Amino acid sequence: MSPHSLDRPIWTALTTRHERLAEINGPARRYPSDIAPFADMEDFSSASFAALHELMRPNEPAVMFTPDPVVPPSDMFDIVLAATGEQMVGLPAAAAAPMPPLISLTADDVPAMAELVALTNPGPFAARTHTLGNFLGIKIGGRLVAMTGERMRPDAYTEMTAVCVHPEFRGRGFAQALLAAVSQAIVARDEIPFLHVFSDNASAIALYKRQGMKARRRLHVTVLGRAGDNLQEKMPH
Repeated sequence: MSPHSLDRPIWTALTTRHERLAEINGPARRYPSDIAPFADMEDFSSASFAALHELMRPNEPAVMFTPDPVVPPSDMFDIVLAATGEQMVGLPAAAAAPMPPLISLTADDVPAMAELVALTNPGPFAARTHTLGNFLGIKIGGRLVAMTGERMRPDAYTEMTAVCVHPEFRGRGFAQALLAAVSQAIVARDEIPFLHVFSDNASAIALYKRQGMKARRRLHVTVLGRAGDNLQEKMPH
């Protein structure tokens, strides 16, 4: 059987709809670091790892989503994180309760978006992540308290990302309302929504399943740093 487009979503995105964004060095590709830390390679050969190493800047990680574990040459890389994530596909159901207005977020909102991400830690979010697609948010009293948006675009799929709600405003259905709106816009473009969530985030996985999403497969999430950069000590805990 041929590999599915989502088995290697980063590689697929950087060789299809996001190819224009790719920083390329032979068999290795990555997003610009101010957009996302994601990278992948044609294979796990020594030549591919060397090419990826040349693409990496000091103290900047490379994050990979792959079907199999990543085992890099130890003289080139440190493994900062090795975990697994669930890849989920589907159209989340709309929230039943009335919601505050969902607003489109712009470059002016990036400081507030970064602050919310730092508080809730939904995953990587850089200065230009918001340029990858539509980001929607909810503001209460002028403060951004919830948001969700679009990120990778592998083939006919579009990833939903940055699903975060301020701790003071959880339990109100904000995440469901935002996911539903973002996914509906994706489907309206004849694309298929999907997302990633760490395997140990049982509450989020249960929420997505209740909303109607289905787990497609488990992927390995590997964060690499260049050997000697000591990114383990510099990554947020």
